[in-house]
Amino acid sequence: MLGDDHGFGGRYARPQSIVGGPNGVLGDAVGDTLFGDGRFFSGDGGAENGRLEKRRRSQKWGRHYDGYDALARYHAWNTKQEAYLVYYFPILRWITQYRWAFLKGDLIAALTMASFYIPMSLSYASNLGHIPPINGLYSFVFNPLLYALLGSCPQMVVGPEAAGSLLLGTVVKASISGGHSGEEDDDMNARIAGVVTGMAGAVILIAGLTRLGFLDSVLSRPFLRGFISAIGFVIFVDQLIPEMGLVHVAKHVGGVSHGSSLDKIIFLARNAGKAHRLTCAMAFGSFAVIMVCREVKRRLQPRIPSIAYVPDRFIIVVLSAILTGVFRWDRQGLEILGDVKSSTGSPFTFRFPFIPAHMQHVREAMSTSFLIALLGFFESSVAAKSLGGGEGKKDGLQGMSLSANRELVALGVANVVGGCFMALPAFGGYGRSKVNVATGGRTPMSSIFLSLITVICILFLLPYFYYLPKAVLSAMISVVAYSLIEEAPHDISFFLHIRAWPELFLMSLIFLSTIFFSLSLGIALGIGLSLLSVVRHATKPRIQILGKVPGSQDQFENAETSPNQVEFVDGCLIVKIPEPLTFANTGDLKGRLRRLELYGNTTAHPALPRVRDPQHNSNIIFDIHGVTGLDGSGTQVLTEIVETYVARGVRVFFCRCPKEESQIWKLFEKSGIVERCGGRRHFVRSVDEALRMAEMESLSDFFERDPGEGGA
Repeated sequence: MLGDDHGFGGRYARPQSIVGGPNGVLGDAVGDTLFGDGRFFSGDGGAENGRLEKRRRSQKWGRHYDGYDALARYHAWNTKQEAYLVYYFPILRWITQYRWAFLKGDLIAALTMASFYIPMSLSYASNLGHIPPINGLYSFVFNPLLYALLGSCPQMVVGPEAAGSLLLGTVVKASISGGHSGEEDDDMNARIAGVVTGMAGAVILIAGLTRLGFLDSVLSRPFLRGFISAIGFVIFVDQLIPEMGLVHVAKHVGGVSHGSSLDKIIFLARNAGKAHRLTCAMAFGSFAVIMVCREVKRRLQPRIPSIAYVPDRFIIVVLSAILTGVFRWDRQGLEILGDVKSSTGSPFTFRFPFIPAHMQHVREAMSTSFLIALLGFFESSVAAKSLGGGEGKKDGLQGMSLSANRELVALGVANVVGGCFMALPAFGGYGRSKVNVATGGRTPMSSIFLSLITVICILFLLPYFYYLPKAVLSAMISVVAYSLIEEAPHDISFFLHIRAWPELFLMSLIFLSTIFFSLSLGIALGIGLSLLSVVRHATKPRIQILGKVPGSQDQFENAETSPNQVEFVDGCLIVKIPEPLTFANTGDLKGRLRRLELYGNTTAHPALPRVRDPQHNSNIIFDIHGVTGLDGSGTQVLTEIVETYVARGVRVFFCRCPKEESQIWKLFEKSGIVERCGGRRHFVRSVDEALRMAEMESLSDFFERDPGEGGA
């Protein structure tokens, strides 16, 4: 039957043994015609599939297979190249599982998102990005489509965001202020937007190809919360000027349009009496209606899930445009969107952003593009981790595993292509993706439908946006700005409760510097302080002094955290190194070891008098079970430490060492650490064994010095 849940081409005539075949979406008739009577990447037909299925049921993994090609065949691919192809192009995996049951939800989700976010993209482009409104629509044409092909999170939908659009707008405004463009030069402003978007995409793409997916951990939570809240405040204040109909007044007041938020607040206070009443009524009325609908949806959705389908913002956009056109409010001073068209006259114009003529803009946009990329990837990473890859979800796509590096590549390719069409930067948004999930979207097909709907809108529906009031677009952006700010009180309350003063100071510093000075200063402070924090954390050795738990044979605990629950062993300093030793964290290793010798902890001030007796340091035992990595710099520092101890007559032992075939042990041998310590007998399996050996050698040395005592 054509309409069942087993594919467009009908129910399987044979059992589907392996997830991932094309017949899951196309059915046997169409699938066998296109791909042959067998699996997607199998040339041996259905008989081979049966043998493979039987083999998979009866044999243990890895028992009869050697090498990557055999492993790939074991998991239904002929070669590892074919497995890699499916891994790096996830559409080849999910399209084979697509069913008719997904179609309705994906289509409804796409229509709902289009009704919400197509008007928003017009607002982002015109009000925040200072580029033609149609360029905001381009972000929903190319980016969701390309992400659906390459992305690893099935339900995440990419599109323009307020923060990225505002940052792009700062570059456009800086170009206007520098005389490289003009307020009305839509073509040049669109090209600048393409350069910024293309560079942000290139940064993300290069990071993905070089496997830098861990970068989403570089920026701290206080920095992001402080900066995003500041962006929300900046956007909210910015939109008050068009919402009150004071745009033309602001142009004649020097420094307001490109000034700080404080300058704009002062301007609004001084010129509130000049506000346009109809514009204020339209803007603040729309804002109030959207906020009320938002709150009603939030409260009723647990009981009435279908309320999520109500396109309240789309209804406001349509009604405001109809009322403005019927009553001709534009003739009464209400600013309207007007003709929405490309600056070149063509619906889609390809312009490669990285050409010599654009090098000046490339230099100006370098730092901003990097921040857009970093913020965009962080938000996408949060959204992807929250939504998951689909594994374990009932009636969801299977085999879709999240990968930070593949996400970087997918987002990078999408934005590089978007930059070629002068689109706004687009990344995964948690709010937008939650709308997708709540309205029935299960697969990346909802993103493809969203792209198709946007193309139809660009080709056929743009004339209907003519009477759309700009005040309504500003009100919609103000709602987004409010959503960026509303989470800050929760974080502030949490940090106050746990007395996290450094985090609160960082949040406040970034927020205030962004508001009272500029976005660039807030960016510089935030990134600089976050990187300093990361470097400080990475370069700090985490060595510990261990003490023996009373009454136990071989149980040792950190003496710094529980000094009253352990006892020190006379004549021995037991040091645990719980991390890899590299150039980053060995710079201060000697100094911290010295503090352990003198004071018994690493936090004591060096001006204090000595606490530990030198006799307690006659034997040094290093527990190196946590040293899972060692580079040349770390080896050199450790060698110098061992040489210093041996020269002072201190015995050095290493316990819980890596195996002799490991790279760490080879470095120990080549650097001479093993020989300087006294040979392999000083490398033992446990701390207790090292203590016994230290005691035996101490007794041996004692009897060698005083043979008469031994005879007695």
